[in-house]
Amino acid sequence: MLDHGAPENAVSDPIGYLRHRMRHSAAHVMADAVLQWFPEAKVAIGPPTADGFYYDFQVERPFTPEDLEQIEALMIDTIKADAPFVREELSRDGARSMFLEQPFKQEIIDDLPDETTLSIYRHGEFTDLCQGPHVGRTGEIAAVKLLHTAGAYWRGDENRPMLQRIYGTAFESQEELDAHLERLAEAERRDHRTLGRQLNLFTVHEEIGPGLIVWHPKGGVMRSIIEDYWRDIHYRKGYSIVYSPHIGRARLWQTSGHLDFYRESMYAPMEIDDQEYFLKPMNCPFHIQIYRSALRSYRELPMRIAELGTVYRYERSGVLHGLMRVRGFTQDDAHIFCLPDQVANEVGDVLDLTFEIMAAFGFDEYDIMLSTRPDKYVGDPDIWEHATESLREALVSRGLDYDIDDGGGAFYGPKIDIKITDALGRAWQCTTVQFDFNLPDRFDLTFQDDQGNRSRPYMVHRAILGSLERFFGVLVEHYAGAFPLWLAPVQAVVIPIADRHVEYAQQVAAQLQDAGFRADVDDRSERMNLKIRQAQLQKTPYMLVVGDREAEAGAAAVRTRDDGDLGALPMDEVVERLVGELDGTPVASRRRRR
Repeated sequence: MLDHGAPENAVSDPIGYLRHRMRHSAAHVMADAVLQWFPEAKVAIGPPTADGFYYDFQVERPFTPEDLEQIEALMIDTIKADAPFVREELSRDGARSMFLEQPFKQEIIDDLPDETTLSIYRHGEFTDLCQGPHVGRTGEIAAVKLLHTAGAYWRGDENRPMLQRIYGTAFESQEELDAHLERLAEAERRDHRTLGRQLNLFTVHEEIGPGLIVWHPKGGVMRSIIEDYWRDIHYRKGYSIVYSPHIGRARLWQTSGHLDFYRESMYAPMEIDDQEYFLKPMNCPFHIQIYRSALRSYRELPMRIAELGTVYRYERSGVLHGLMRVRGFTQDDAHIFCLPDQVANEVGDVLDLTFEIMAAFGFDEYDIMLSTRPDKYVGDPDIWEHATESLREALVSRGLDYDIDDGGGAFYGPKIDIKITDALGRAWQCTTVQFDFNLPDRFDLTFQDDQGNRSRPYMVHRAILGSLERFFGVLVEHYAGAFPLWLAPVQAVVIPIADRHVEYAQQVAAQLQDAGFRADVDDRSERMNLKIRQAQLQKTPYMLVVGDREAEAGAAAVRTRDDGDLGALPMDEVVERLVGELDGTPVASRRRRR
């Protein structure tokens, strides 16, 4: 295993650095244990990660849960032995001889630059190709746990051997490990793939294809609510909403550069009228064509074009993951064409819009990164500097904390990336504000300035939710499927106690529907308690139970998902309560327009 290096924050975060070294060491101890249990195993690589470590192996059969138990027990024995980690340097030929029976190590050695200093680390009888860093002794690995296994292609190449990967984690104390395992268990309970099926929101079908999402009625309702809110707020902020085709001619993607630089993520062309067409991987070229459809004056700028545009990108089957990694998804894309002196205000407005939208969905913690010019770039350095300072000015003027990724911008422009933090403290990349100095040149974008001359506009890519599918998955896990009233696909279910109460239950549901709420009647011939239980499993915000007394009084016995039994309330009060709960939410203004 080669050096995966000290984290960049090794000095500023000594605890993180210690954890990094401990997990790196734990990966070695795990490889040692695997070779004790599977002597013929071929070892590949095993780096520390943000949450633990893994190691890849080629073995005759997949690992079983019983194997993991045995491997973990062997690891504990090695940790208790408190063996020292010893580093040695050796020649390339010496390394080849040492790992003669390990083909993956041989390949790593052959691929290393000639000037690389090769080193190994030993503990006990185990030796691995590695540059560190490690803890001093195996006994410093305080608390370790093996988690699960997965298949992984060698070097991520589907044409190379499929290896078996074991994931594990290590912490400084058993208490920290236990807390981490509880977070993992909670994350599993919130898994959007499981909840998506349980709540009947979406599915993925092998007959349709992996990575392609089918939205069910309840998921469709929620998506419509999100999209309606998105459109409303964008109209209010001065955006023009457009629609573009799902395919475009090859020459469009040639001009944009996608066929040269993005071809591996695009699907095979289709032939129409002897011309090649491609499914669109991005919406940018279509918005540029809208801009180019007329000679633009400086008086028309800024021009803000937005679209909920579905794009198609090839992802390897092994990385597809529910809604989080798909092959067809909808971006809340926007492109802003503006003058140089408008840039700072436009970027600032995007930030304000981002925080307003994210707050509406319950997110108020952010990690912000400003990425600057890389070594290889297009465009004038002075324009890069102006654009970067515009981004910085927008952040500073709002008192926002941010980190700098020096040289981390795309080759075509600097950017701001914003990650939101969910209920489990996990960060999710959603918003990006990205300058582009490449496409305006490729498409020769111009406007007529106040002197009557042709000038090049600034172009800003912008997505707030990012992928709508991915954002929806984040929402599911953030709320564990218990969505706030304004987002819930069914806001209230009316439960008749007996068949004779169905007619009144339908009247109650109609009253709620007339008030603008999404209400259903559970008129199945089942026991009332079973219906209540089903509504709770579906995480319905309100359950209204009706029987003889409620029908006579024009009332309903109200139970809520969060507060339990509220007793019998007149229907006017029930409606008033629901209306009050919607105050301040994105649908409140839409309700007022009804």
